[in-house]
Amino acid sequence: MRKRLIGILAIPLLILIAIGMYYVPPIHEHLAWRLDDLHTRVTYFFQPPSQAVFVPQVSQQSAIDAIVSATMQAYSAQQAVSITPTPLPVADAATPTLTPEPLPAAVSLTNFKYEDQFGRYNYCGPTNFSMALTFWGWNGNRDTIGKALMPGNANKVGDPAASPDKNVMPYELQDFITEKVPGMSSALRYGGNIDVIKRLVAGGFPVVAEKGEQQIDLTGQLSWMGHYQYITGYDDNTQTLIIQDTFKTSLGGGQNYHVSYNEFMKEWRSFDYIFVVVYPSDRESDVMSLLGSYSDENWAAHHALDVATSDAQSLTGVDQFFAWFAVGTSHVALKEYVDAAFAYDQAFQIYNAMPFAYSTSPFRMMWYQTGPYFAYFYAGRYQDVINLANTTLKTIAQPTLEESLYWRGMAEAATGQTQTAANDYRSALVIHPNYPPALQGLQTLGVLP
Repeated sequence: MRKRLIGILAIPLLILIAIGMYYVPPIHEHLAWRLDDLHTRVTYFFQPPSQAVFVPQVSQQSAIDAIVSATMQAYSAQQAVSITPTPLPVADAATPTLTPEPLPAAVSLTNFKYEDQFGRYNYCGPTNFSMALTFWGWNGNRDTIGKALMPGNANKVGDPAASPDKNVMPYELQDFITEKVPGMSSALRYGGNIDVIKRLVAGGFPVVAEKGEQQIDLTGQLSWMGHYQYITGYDDNTQTLIIQDTFKTSLGGGQNYHVSYNEFMKEWRSFDYIFVVVYPSDRESDVMSLLGSYSDENWAAHHALDVATSDAQSLTGVDQFFAWFAVGTSHVALKEYVDAAFAYDQAFQIYNAMPFAYSTSPFRMMWYQTGPYFAYFYAGRYQDVINLANTTLKTIAQPTLEESLYWRGMAEAATGQTQTAANDYRSALVIHPNYPPALQGLQTLGVLP
């Protein structure tokens, strides 16, 4: 009896010892990611991504088709008048001052400090922008940015419960540069292409782009993810871009990784061909000259809309989904929210009609892009905001996207659900402490964090 009692008492003691050993750094480092992997596998087994389907609240497919068609026709009829870019000075528009004409057949910039994202969760944003800044002499690294923009993840590597922030948005990285890096600036544009990348790189300005690609995820399966990449060169002879990829796997990546022009453009479509140039503030005129027509942000957004509209009308399957999503994103950039909402409707309807394939279906799309929330909210479609956020949070199995929680809170506040909205804002602050939009949401409601 005594031995049995000792055995019973020993069980909780052994559990405590095991927990204590788990947090010993060497053991923790080796076990934590495996537990995270197990958690993800179990979650996806009981809540497979294919079950998370967002259906926009529209009455008839034909009505949406008619409205979208009319919108596109109206846009086509007006574009010659409405989107003519403001002419640049002739010398700047015809011949960028920093780059000889024609461009060199190959350029490879070398004065960068390569960093990878190894040992950090979801750190491609901080790592790529760290390289973009250190190129110009900034004295920081990936953790400097990560601690500022992903405080829920910082200094807690290997602990799944403390690494919830899935992504850093481009505007957050731009804000970091504006607020924390004196003397540096950045320019973000949609609708990019290989030519503008080559022009910038040949002029001495590397480019950060965000695009989609297939990688091995925590479940060990091939799947679609969003990813930042730092472009430091190109080679017309091999038709490739030279990329400093922070994420090296058996599928590729790493330092001086070559990606074909065609492959890059195909993967770039899912993010509306977005790119960011980081540069010293006193060289802004050089960057604007190299950008040419892209120096006009409004022109770039209209150009992105042209490209995305053409893609949407000519492509099929997942590529057509990406194209319609990009149409919506371009409209959001132009603050045309009703048109954007209709475009996103089309995208989601195409997605829902496609057979689900774990390796290719972009079920993580809302991890990286929040355009639909802007569109539906400012179009007054609050229930669609809530439904999309619910679907998104279900897809990733737990509320680990502060953007989705924030926008759900915004829609709840707009429909009088004050307490629920406050709860969502507070949940967003758990993931991203001091997240400015959530703090502003609580302040608007007149409640404390």
